[in-house]
Amino acid sequence: MYQRIGHFRSVDEFRTYLHQLGLTLPVDDRALSAVEGSPLAQAMSIGGFEVGNRWCIHPMEGWDGTADGKPTENVVRRWKHFGQSGAKLIWGGEALAVRREGRANPNQLYHTPGIEAPLRSLLVALRSAHAEAFGQREVDSLFVGLQLTHSGRFCRPERKDRHEPRIVYHHPVLDAKFGIRADDDAVVLRDEEIPGLIDNYVSAARLAQHCGFHFVDIKSCHGYLGHEFLSAFDRPGHYGGSLENRSRFLREIIAGVRAECPGLMIGVRLSLFDFPPFHPDPSRGGNGKLGPGIPHQYPTPYPGFGCDRHDPFKIDLTEPIQLIRTLHEQCHVDVFNLSAGSPYYNPHMQRPAYFPPSDGYQPPEDPLIGCWRQMDAVRQVMKVLPNVPIVGTALSYLQEFVPHVAQGLVREGWSDMVGLGRMVLSYWDLPADLLAGRPLNFKRICRTFSDCTTAPRGGLVSGCYPLDPHYKDAPQADQLKTIKSTIRKSLTVANS
Repeated sequence: MYQRIGHFRSVDEFRTYLHQLGLTLPVDDRALSAVEGSPLAQAMSIGGFEVGNRWCIHPMEGWDGTADGKPTENVVRRWKHFGQSGAKLIWGGEALAVRREGRANPNQLYHTPGIEAPLRSLLVALRSAHAEAFGQREVDSLFVGLQLTHSGRFCRPERKDRHEPRIVYHHPVLDAKFGIRADDDAVVLRDEEIPGLIDNYVSAARLAQHCGFHFVDIKSCHGYLGHEFLSAFDRPGHYGGSLENRSRFLREIIAGVRAECPGLMIGVRLSLFDFPPFHPDPSRGGNGKLGPGIPHQYPTPYPGFGCDRHDPFKIDLTEPIQLIRTLHEQCHVDVFNLSAGSPYYNPHMQRPAYFPPSDGYQPPEDPLIGCWRQMDAVRQVMKVLPNVPIVGTALSYLQEFVPHVAQGLVREGWSDMVGLGRMVLSYWDLPADLLAGRPLNFKRICRTFSDCTTAPRGGLVSGCYPLDPHYKDAPQADQLKTIKSTIRKSLTVANS
């Protein structure tokens, strides 16, 4: 297997291993504090707003809202942690579905009557936690957005065990993987349905502005509906074929928000590239373990955004760069958060991990390669579009070396800002510790055990069950152990 990050005892050892893998990343020898002039402590102007530092917190869904789309105490706790993190850009906080049937799970927050007051309370809780941790004046440089989404092919709005997909087109591989019949055209969004969905996004943006958010994110990543439009090469009509048509959905949402919500800034979280889906190699599993990931059979030309359609494991950033340029220069999008792939069908690309979710597959490559792939793609975009504010991703797997690489990425211009996702579930105030010059708390560093993914896929709330006592001591922790044990036994039987 691959070297675990925790085995490296120094930055030099880590850097040597990267070299052995043939990877080039900017790795600083020492993480600097704000007082010492850390690049991560520098302010960043986005749309005229002076964001206080270069740390970002990515949006996260916890599968822990109420059935009618309202936040629970678990949601409030998570948002308070965002405020305590020390990061000055909170990207979306939570993925808010723009309509009920667009939810990825029955406990996802969504735009519904009565949501405005609870949503405003979440924002107040986040800002209050930031003020309590760092002082009231620091709230002035805290930039907070709300992510707007429709889950598309991954919708499960009423039951956690029942898909109710809405898709942009029939996909030659993903349809079968997610139980969609190739002849079921009722699940395909018709052109005449799309303006109503765009209105939902605009209405949700108006809600966000009323609540006091600085910006909204029009989610266009990870295989969700906004991302799927971008790969609709063979869809007929106004929303398929050319890049102009495939990006029309996104551009029309942005135009609607601009018209209806003057003063509200707009961000786009975008999957820069995508690969075909993977599944466990059935010939290499056993002993309660999944096999390493191998790609499903796929046709060419493959409907993937940001890849060579005739060789879909080769990244082609021509269209993504063209899209970002258009959105920034013509649609006046203020900031971009660049990711890749999907957690549903190629998670080793999107969130590399040594330990996969229990329903996933063993890593088919050293996870560091997945981190580098995303970081290098962002570097390429930054090189071509140096005046576009960009947040980079794929840091959490680096564990102890997050500070050294994050600082290097910003210092070397690989990314304007750096974001954390999974890491925040266990070690939400890591940015604050680094900027204050405090040593890392190694016991709270995310080790990518993937329980935060396995739990919701088993119908439980998401959280860091190994490291956060709030979840470790909860009744759901025992349920999670049972779910994982059941999966291991089934794999043992299947491979015996």
